[in-house]
Amino acid sequence: MNVRQAALDTLIKIEQGGAYSTIAVNDLLKQKKLAPKDVGLYTELVYGTLGRKRTLDYILEKRIQNPRKLDRFVLPLLRMSVYQLFYLDKVPDRAVLHEAVEIAKKRGHSGTGKFVNGVLRNVLRDGFPDLSTLPDVKRIAIEHSHPDWLVADWVDTYGVEATEAMCKLNNEPAPVTVRVNRKQTTVEAVMNRLADEGVLTSRSELSEDGLVIESGNVHATSLIDEGLLSVQDESSMLVADAIGVDANDDVLDACAAPGGKAMHTAERMDGGSLTALDLHPHKAKLIERQAKRLQIDGVTALALDARSAGDKFERESFDRILLDVPCSGLGVIRRKPDIKWTKDKAGLAGLPKVQREIIDAVLPLLKRGGTLVYSTCTIDPSENEQQADYILSNGLTWDDTLRERLPHAVRSMVPSDRAELKLLPTSFGTDGFYIAAFKKEV
Repeated sequence: MNVRQAALDTLIKIEQGGAYSTIAVNDLLKQKKLAPKDVGLYTELVYGTLGRKRTLDYILEKRIQNPRKLDRFVLPLLRMSVYQLFYLDKVPDRAVLHEAVEIAKKRGHSGTGKFVNGVLRNVLRDGFPDLSTLPDVKRIAIEHSHPDWLVADWVDTYGVEATEAMCKLNNEPAPVTVRVNRKQTTVEAVMNRLADEGVLTSRSELSEDGLVIESGNVHATSLIDEGLLSVQDESSMLVADAIGVDANDDVLDACAAPGGKAMHTAERMDGGSLTALDLHPHKAKLIERQAKRLQIDGVTALALDARSAGDKFERESFDRILLDVPCSGLGVIRRKPDIKWTKDKAGLAGLPKVQREIIDAVLPLLKRGGTLVYSTCTIDPSENEQQADYILSNGLTWDDTLRERLPHAVRSMVPSDRAELKLLPTSFGTDGFYIAAFKKEV
C-alpha cells in the first residue's frame, strides 16, 4: 500500500469517522499492508498532521474559500501535504506535490489535481506565516496547534512561558517506555535480551521497573507476549510506588482499565488480592487477559460502575484503594493528538462531578489505617488539587509517607504540606500526571 494513501485513509477515518487515533493506526499496522520501511513515515504523517491541524488550517484557510464543497478527502490531503512541506525536511517539495496531485486525480478527477497543485504551490510561494504580531494566546494556539480555550486556561494557571513549552513538546514524538515484570524476570535480563534482538534501552529515571526504548522496535520481539514487558508511560509507573502495597493487602483499583497500574501494583504483591473494576465488560475481560499474560494470581476483574461499589462491597473492605478516575486526559496529548480536537471546555465541565461521585462511593470501602491514592492523566487543578481538597474534607488526611515511597528524582516536587505530585509534560518528558495519597485515621 502506498504510504501516503494509507496515511490519508487513516486521517479520514479519524477525523470524519470518529475513530481514535491510536486504535486506527494500530489497526492498519496489524494488517501489515505497509512495507516495514514505510511504517515510520506513516505514523509521522498521521500523528504529525493531527497534531499540527490548527496550524495547517491557518495556512490553508485563505486559500480555500468553500472547504465544505470539497470532496471529503481533499482537505485531509492538503493538510498532510502542507505538514510535509513545513515539518519534514527529508521529503523533497517536488515529491510532496507530485504525490498529492496523483492522489487527488486518482480519488477525484483532473480538476481536483489542478486545485490541489495550485493550493500547494501558493503555500510554497508564500512560505510559513509570520505569527509574531499576534497576542500570546492566539500565537501559541496557532504556532503550536492547540485550541484557544486550552491555551488560555494553561496561561492562566502556568503562565505564558510554561504553556508554550508544553504546547511545543506536545507536538514532538512521545518516547516509548516499558515496564519490566519483575515477578518473572530482572531488568538486567530484559535489557540484555532486547539488546540481542536489536532493541537498545536505558533505565528509567522515574521507576526501578521502567525502561526507555532508545532504538529498535520492542513490539517486534516476543517479550510482551511472554509477559515479561508491558508498555506504560513512566509517569503512571509512579502510582505503584505511591500505593506501596504490603504482603497480604486487599487492594481495590476502582477504575482500572486498561489495567497497567493495576498489573504493576499486582506485580509487587506477594499474597493478598487485587480487585479491578471497570464500567465495561469487555474492558474487564482485557484486565483478566493482562493478568494471565503476566502470570499474576489473585486478580479479580469485575464489570462494575465505581459509583455502585458500595452496593457490591462491605464498608472498610480494602487496605489500599486506587482511584485513577476518568479525566480530561489533557496530559497525554503528545500520545493522542486528536484529544485536542475531540474535547472542548463545555464537554469537560461535568467531569469533576463524576469524579466526586466516585470518591463518595469508594471512600467508605477503605479500612481504618488504609491508604487511598487519587490519580489522573491531566494537569487541570479542578480535576486534581481541588479534588484532593474534597477528599480531605471527607475525613481523610494526607499520607505524609508518600515522599519516601517515590523515587529520588521527584521527591523534591512533593510539597511539604501536601502529599501530592504533579508532573507537567515538560517535567521529565512524560505524560502530564497527578498523584495524591491519603490515609484514613485508625
